[in-house]
Amino acid sequence: MLIPVVLAAALMNAAMVAASAVSTILISDQLSPGLAGLPNTAGVLGTAAGALAVGKWTVRRGRAQALRTGYGVGVAGGALTVLTAVGAHVALLFVGMFLLGAGNAASLLSRYAAADAVPAARRASAMSTVVWASTAGAAGGPFLMAPSQAFARGLGLPAVAGPFLLALAAVFCALVASTYIPRVRAVVVVPDDSVAPRRTQVVLAAAVMVVGHLVMVALMTAVPVHTHHHGAGLGTLGMMLSAHTLGMFALSPLTGWCIDRFGTRPVVVAGLSLLLVAGVLIAQPGPAFTPALFLLGYAWNLCYLGGSALLVSAELESKVESSIWTVSALATAASPWLFTLGGFTVLSTFSCVLAIPLLLLTLRRTSPADRRHPTSLGS
Repeated sequence: MLIPVVLAAALMNAAMVAASAVSTILISDQLSPGLAGLPNTAGVLGTAAGALAVGKWTVRRGRAQALRTGYGVGVAGGALTVLTAVGAHVALLFVGMFLLGAGNAASLLSRYAAADAVPAARRASAMSTVVWASTAGAAGGPFLMAPSQAFARGLGLPAVAGPFLLALAAVFCALVASTYIPRVRAVVVVPDDSVAPRRTQVVLAAAVMVVGHLVMVALMTAVPVHTHHHGAGLGTLGMMLSAHTLGMFALSPLTGWCIDRFGTRPVVVAGLSLLLVAGVLIAQPGPAFTPALFLLGYAWNLCYLGGSALLVSAELESKVESSIWTVSALATAASPWLFTLGGFTVLSTFSCVLAIPLLLLTLRRTSPADRRHPTSLGS
C-alpha cells in the first residue's frame, strides 16, 4: 500500500520542482524579469484550490479515486506547460502551473491515504514516510533538468521545453503509480467521547500547521535576498537551501516515530520552540545562520506532521492544506517588503509574535485526557 503512495508523491514533487524552476526563466525571457514569479504563484494558488477539490472528491469518490483525479489534472497541466514552451500563447503556462498545483495538492494529501492503511498506532509514521519521500523528488528533479534539455534539442524542440517534458513525464508516472493505491476505508481515530478531538483542539492543530508554514516561508523567501546583499555566491546559497531542505524532510521518520510513541503535544511544543530558536539565530547572521536554516526546516516538519496527526476527516485535511498554501502565497509576497523594512530582525519578531501565543496555548491545554490519549493537545 505505501509503495504506490510514496512513489507517486516523490514523482509529483520532482515534476513541480522542474516546472517551477524553468517557468520563471521562460516568463523572464518572454515577458519581464519582474513577472518571473507569477507562474509559481499560479502553482501555489492551484495547490490551495486543488486541496479543497481533492477533499471534496475524497468524500464523494473515496481517497484513492480522489488522488488519481488530482494527478490526472496535473497531467493536463503538464501538457499545457509543454505547449507553451514550444510556442503556444504564454497564458497557457499560468493555466498549466495552476493545474499542476492541483496535482501537487494530491501529492500532499496522499499522506493521509498512507495513514488510512495502517493501524491507528502507526498513523504518524505512515504519514512521515510519504513526507520523507518528498526529499527524493526535490533532490532528484533538478539533476535531471540539464539532460532533459539535451533530450528536447534531440527532438528538435527548444531546450526550455526539456524540463517541462520532464515534469509531464513525472506527473504521468505519478498518475500510473496512483492506480495501484487500493480503496481503503478512512480511519477515524475517535476512541470515546471523553478523549474525542474537540473543535478547539482541531483549530489549535490547524493553527500550528499554518503558523509553522507561514514562518518558514516568510524567513526563507528573504534568504536569497540576504545572501545577494552580502555578496555570497550561488554556491553558498545552494548550501543554505540544501541544509534547510534536509531539515524539512530528512528526519520525517523520526518525527513520525516520536508522535506514535509520545503523542502529538510534545512534538508540537518542540516544533514551536524550534521556530523561536531558529528565528532568533537567523536574526543574528553569523556562523549559526546555516544551522539555523536546518532547525527552521525541522521545526516546520514537527509542526506539519504533529498537526496532521490530529486531523481525522477528509474535509478538515483539505481545508487546512488549502489554508497553508493560501498563506504561503501571502507570505511569499509580504516577506521581501518586511525584509526591506528591517531585515531578519523584523521577520523574526513577526515569527515570535505568531509562535509564542500558540506555544503558550499548547502548554496550557493539558488535561487527564492527554495522559490517557497521546494524540491530543488537550481539551
